[in-house]
Amino acid sequence: MMLSIGLAALSFTLLAASPVSADPLNASASATQFGRSVVLLGNQALIGEPAGGTGRVHLYRRTGAAWQAAGELAATNLPDNGNFGRAMAAADNTLLVGMLADSSRGDVRIFNRTAAGEWVEAGSLPGSRSIRSQFGASLAIDGDLALVGAPGVGTGVVHIFRRTRGSWAEAGTLVADSLASGDRFGTAISLDGDLLAVSAPGRATNKGVIYLFRRAADGSWAQEAAVASRRAPVNARLGTALLASSGTVWAGAPTANSFQGMVVGFRQGSSGEWAEVTTLTPFEAGPMEFGASLAKAGGELWIGAPRSDNREGRIYRAAFDADGITTGMTKLGATGLAMGSMFGANLAVEGAQAAVGMPADAGGLGTVVFLARSASGEWTTQASVYPKAESPYAAITGGERICGESGAVENFECGNTGLLSFMPIDELGGGRGTRLNDNWGWTDSRTGREYALVGRSDGTSFVDVTDPTRPRYLGDLPKPAGSPSSVWRDMKVYKDHVFVVADASGEHGVQVFDLTRLRDVKTPQTFTMDAHYTGIASAHNIVMNDETGFAYAVGVSGGGETCGGGLHMIDVRNPKQPVFAGCFSDPQTGRSGTGYSHDAQCVVYRGPDAKYRGREICVGSNENAISIADVTDKAAPIAVSRASYPDVGYAHQAWLTDDHRYLYLGDELDETNGKGEAAKGTRTLVWDLADLGDPILIKQHVGERKATDHNLYVKGNRMYQANYTSGLRILDIADPANPREVGYFDTVPGEDTPQMAGAWSNYPYFKSGTIVVTSVGEGLFLVRDRTQVVP
Repeated sequence: MMLSIGLAALSFTLLAASPVSADPLNASASATQFGRSVVLLGNQALIGEPAGGTGRVHLYRRTGAAWQAAGELAATNLPDNGNFGRAMAAADNTLLVGMLADSSRGDVRIFNRTAAGEWVEAGSLPGSRSIRSQFGASLAIDGDLALVGAPGVGTGVVHIFRRTRGSWAEAGTLVADSLASGDRFGTAISLDGDLLAVSAPGRATNKGVIYLFRRAADGSWAQEAAVASRRAPVNARLGTALLASSGTVWAGAPTANSFQGMVVGFRQGSSGEWAEVTTLTPFEAGPMEFGASLAKAGGELWIGAPRSDNREGRIYRAAFDADGITTGMTKLGATGLAMGSMFGANLAVEGAQAAVGMPADAGGLGTVVFLARSASGEWTTQASVYPKAESPYAAITGGERICGESGAVENFECGNTGLLSFMPIDELGGGRGTRLNDNWGWTDSRTGREYALVGRSDGTSFVDVTDPTRPRYLGDLPKPAGSPSSVWRDMKVYKDHVFVVADASGEHGVQVFDLTRLRDVKTPQTFTMDAHYTGIASAHNIVMNDETGFAYAVGVSGGGETCGGGLHMIDVRNPKQPVFAGCFSDPQTGRSGTGYSHDAQCVVYRGPDAKYRGREICVGSNENAISIADVTDKAAPIAVSRASYPDVGYAHQAWLTDDHRYLYLGDELDETNGKGEAAKGTRTLVWDLADLGDPILIKQHVGERKATDHNLYVKGNRMYQANYTSGLRILDIADPANPREVGYFDTVPGEDTPQMAGAWSNYPYFKSGTIVVTSVGEGLFLVRDRTQVVP
């Protein structure tokens, strides 16, 4: 028995471009990709989970119709970020596991199966590798022969190994004729007896070419043909997935035709010439990545299309007659698929059993679906499996923990703060793979009770924080039906209503929810929205001016009136009947020259510039500059000024002082780029707006720790910054031009790094002094600023 599976099936699925409005740092922070590689061997399934730490390979066993977790493969000396499990191949009692370790040199670990069915590590395939060679990106094994693709350097190469008396030795390499650098020869390989197919999807302007080799009686290999498709367009990347079976070579091109995808079949004629004999395409239009994975299931060809059906994913089953002519295709799904699961990204079929990987499920944590074929030939869902994940920290309630001389509370470093309570994500209505993002607060004007409004990747949570040492989860406002989960969700409040948007989230629109419905909630509920504004599709953020009753969706994309990504103005004075009011964008700002605003603040101006006093002014953080606009007249908004600054990374979010004289701006990419002052620590840019027509940068404040800044807010003489891996930072701004850090609470124990994790945002405006902090992978922290507490 021989099985092979390679990295190729996901090469392009997981690297699809992010929308223009996306935060630069916020991609798949929690992804571990369980199911990126899958192998079936009798009653065992081996499932790779390469991302997140060293990588792992999980073992599952089948008893009857039930699949049960049976442990993990024990591998020694795995490096951090080694991607162990990125590709696998197995034959009988030997398993090869690829990894990306050591500057992408790659490595392949060998495991042997004992009589008891346990897998024991038996070293690595020998030989030296060059940096970035990606040795082990694709694998095939048949008895004592192993083939390993290394497509990363130069043209790419396939290494040949043979086993003699239990020891593996390299027995040569294969490189096809006329290859050029970047062809990525060896991206996918498939072995069918003495026939070897090797893909070079980068060949011919990324159209892709398949190379065919034949093994002679003495064990040597000779190139027999190089085949390409007449129909494959530029960037089709033919051979991303590859399957040689019963004399036919099938090659998937999932990026062909704007990701619709195609599969090409090649066969050798009676004269010995290889030719394209069939081309398969999906019977529906749209981006599907048809051909991302391939497998044979009896007489059918199974074709993975992980973007099909709103990215739930489907398998296309192609049937053939006795002459090999296609007789039709049907689609196969599974029960319980969610949008974005990408079912079909990987396939393994053996007899009446199938394992289907969907490594994008649950926010990139991944899931594997087991299917079984009945006696009548129907395939049905047998089980869905994934590793059990637990919250990294337990809930903390019952009383304030004051940060004392030790400089820590529980596991969290802090100074001059108190931890009132902590709620992990699973206590906030979040399921597997859920991550937190933005937050806001609401105080009930009738009862005085305080509520935290918490953004999740899959909805919005409501928490009563009136007693911040014993917060109470009240329920969930799910994302709109048909809208995918999103890393980015934002909300603001006006007249006892919350307005919720999400980015990269399809036809999400603006959800409107009447917060007074929370008053009498005794047990957690699942709520429905009270109104739905559909004048936009996705939006990165929503801004609210409480004094005027206008909301401003910014970073709008994907449908509706996008306003160039600038200010999409909405009249919400009647909260349940939002009405479009106009657009503003300054095309001299934004990376694409459209005036895209990543975030903004809109106020009735009371600052020192008499010309604009009493006018409605918006200050936008526009990626490469700040943009100041007078939006008093929604039908004729006016660009007042714009300003950039040294070492721009990504102008992310800014907030005015209470007197509207100064503006504090956070740049999300400057610490990562490590230029100028941002190379030393978290940089906050201080602007003097005494003249709105001429903003002046007067200070580049550098924080005590180096971490990426995200959202900051000003309350009186304090600035509260959510700085990802250094947590909540509290700055004294009594001297506005010279901020000074006076307190902090770090929500992610350990070393600071300038990357996305930890504190996303904070809300410091409750009368009680409770500060709401959302931490991406941890949960909800309620914190007290003890620099403001009178002893």
